[in-house]
Amino acid sequence: MSTPVIQTDAGLAGWAAIVADPATAVIASDFDGVLSPLVEDPALSRPAEGALDALARLARSVGQVAIVTGRPALVATELSGVSAHPGLGELVVLGHYGLERWDAATGKVTTSPVPVGVATARGRLPELLTEVGLPDAFVEDKESSLAVHTRRLDDPTGAFELLRGPLTALAEETELRLEPGNLVLELRPPGIDKGVAIRSLIESTGARSILYAGDDLGDLAAFRAISEEREHGLNAVLLATRSSNATELIEAADIVVDDPSGVVTVLTALSDAISAR
Repeated sequence: MSTPVIQTDAGLAGWAAIVADPATAVIASDFDGVLSPLVEDPALSRPAEGALDALARLARSVGQVAIVTGRPALVATELSGVSAHPGLGELVVLGHYGLERWDAATGKVTTSPVPVGVATARGRLPELLTEVGLPDAFVEDKESSLAVHTRRLDDPTGAFELLRGPLTALAEETELRLEPGNLVLELRPPGIDKGVAIRSLIESTGARSILYAGDDLGDLAAFRAISEEREHGLNAVLLATRSSNATELIEAADIVVDDPSGVVTVLTALSDAISAR
């Protein structure tokens, strides 16, 4: 059994707290780029080898295991395959940055209302993309938000920068917020992010410790929320992958790995440590 390289004292304390009292711990993770390798077509995302088994091992000991994603909860549930895994009967999926919650125990989704600005932006996007000369940009409709991907275009970075201004203006007009990611610009309702979702999860579970794993700029809100909760006594481990090269997230992490296989290694090491305590 080996402990991953933990770069901070706070991360070491968080790891020790989870191992010592797993029943009051939460293990939460983004899906794309963390449990699943990034792919050009989001519909083809699948968990990395061993990812669900690692979560299932932890689920036997910790208070809660969760996936926190910008995708619709049912989409993430289907792509991840968690509903079919026998060891994840208590897992929850927080979709749409917490607007939706899917519980494995019931198989049901609870959801909050979607602002009307999303429908307005949905209708405006095709014309806007044509006007800027990028009609082939892929729009991922998440129902409660709209993500414009440039990864498939000939000049992904140039297209990303070209779209930033027009999409910022559209966000302002529709009372949404523009959130940049890894070659993706997302129009999202205000007040909805992974930080809000994580705070809700901590509160609902009464967690005393948490490990959160992310890869993209969208995970910064979760990192920041957890960092603030640390000041009030929460023990935590912040795990980042280099999948999206999100420098700010990587610099804020306690543990950094290259890709989802590294996440599996860390989760396995944590479950080994809990078993050996």
